[in-house]
Amino acid sequence: MKVSIIGGGGRVGSNAAFALQCAGIVSEIQILDANADLAEGEALDLLHGASSLADQRIYSGDYARAKDSDLFVITAGLRRKPDESRLDLINRNVALFNGILDSLKAAGMRRDALVFVVSNPVDILTQLAASRLGLPWSQVLGLGTMLDTARFRSLIAQELKLAPTQVKALILGEHGDSMFPVWSSATYAGLPLVRMPGCTPAFQTQVFERTKGSGAEVIRRKGGAGWAVGATIAEVIHAIALDRRQVLPVATVQQGAYGLRGTAISVPTVVGRAGALAHVEVELWPKELQALQASAKALNDTFAKVKRA
Repeated sequence: MKVSIIGGGGRVGSNAAFALQCAGIVSEIQILDANADLAEGEALDLLHGASSLADQRIYSGDYARAKDSDLFVITAGLRRKPDESRLDLINRNVALFNGILDSLKAAGMRRDALVFVVSNPVDILTQLAASRLGLPWSQVLGLGTMLDTARFRSLIAQELKLAPTQVKALILGEHGDSMFPVWSSATYAGLPLVRMPGCTPAFQTQVFERTKGSGAEVIRRKGGAGWAVGATIAEVIHAIALDRRQVLPVATVQQGAYGLRGTAISVPTVVGRAGALAHVEVELWPKELQALQASAKALNDTFAKVKRA
């Protein structure tokens, strides 16, 4: 599988490329960036480690060289400022994003290619990409609440002294202010997480609030997220490359699950080689369903204000 990372010269894109290189699953990685020298430098740095990691083709290039890609990962975007809502990024990022989409179309991207949006605000841009590219909904995915879910699980494990990989708990909805935790189906090693010692209502509130503020915390401490988001990007790409058919909280344009239609938002989604294969409508607690509907409304209200010209 050939993966092209648009914005691969930046922190998120380069960290994702490194995660893909370490796993050695995809066969080809192209780094594309508005700063061609930076893209070349990142590709060269990765290439220098190839003999220690994996037999892959790694290089930089333009849209013309990327047009035969199986998967385009879009990480390019203006960086979120401290204390800035992801949705506040929208008017600063939409023009840049539209230019990227138009470049993909002009280059002659394959009609069966998948587009994986990481740039923020990811839900809005995922919906915009699906509309502007004219692709089936299943071929346009957004990172959605993948990173939030990873943070949530890892923080729960740290606080309760549990094995992180055995914590299964989801964050759904918007990747932003209206995200919400799904405690109704959360488990640890197959056991109900809410029944584990220490997982009190007070703890549940505290760990979710820290999860929700984690993006701003990382920006404040080191300038922006990189490693964890790179790992979650790779998790989605590997589910696609290996046709794992895993259920992941990626953002896609909804087709009726939970009564939602036409909104790009994160619900449990089966991910495989053809992209988003299906939405899984598991039963939610009433308050969780209300939170999902409120999150969709917030996104719809914002999308209505987007200048899409």
